[in-house]
Amino acid sequence: MTELEEIGININSIENTEQIISQLMDNYSDDVLHLVFSYVKNRTTAEDLTQEIFIKCYEKLDQFNNKSSIKTWLYRIAINHCKDYLGSWHYRKLNFSEKIWNYLPSKSKHVEEEIIAKDVANSLMSAVMDLPVKYREVVFLHYYEELSLANISKITGVNSNTLKTRLKHARELLKTKMKKEV
Repeated sequence: MTELEEIGININSIENTEQIISQLMDNYSDDVLHLVFSYVKNRTTAEDLTQEIFIKCYEKLDQFNNKSSIKTWLYRIAINHCKDYLGSWHYRKLNFSEKIWNYLPSKSKHVEEEIIAKDVANSLMSAVMDLPVKYREVVFLHYYEELSLANISKITGVNSNTLKTRLKHARELLKTKMKKEV
């Protein structure tokens, strides 16, 4: 029995495609949204990309071959979509514009309040989000999604030993960063 059959869906029936996507969205939309957010660091963009990912899954559902779990397949699509987005001209232009605005002096009379509000943000989450993508990805999937390194290897296509090394290096980077903040 396949994973989709376990949740009551027959993948061979074309008219069930909408039902399958609906079920996938019900089961995994929050997980995909969190994964996407870990890449783009913007809630609105993450929501838009999550919708695009489920549209892509709808279009490519016939390519799912049960070699991995449906969640692994969905995460692989999400990760690839995020990487494509981050490499796109639109994102690079948007990111450059944000950097310019960050260097302009604030016209607000509450500059101190803005600075304090930024400092109050969760330092650990901030440190994780500052990690390079290859480390952030493994930290997110291992600690937030509680996936084993073997499953992460299936999702990312990266060797388990490489993932162990990345996870160790990510921990060291986080430790160093957290010590500097204290």
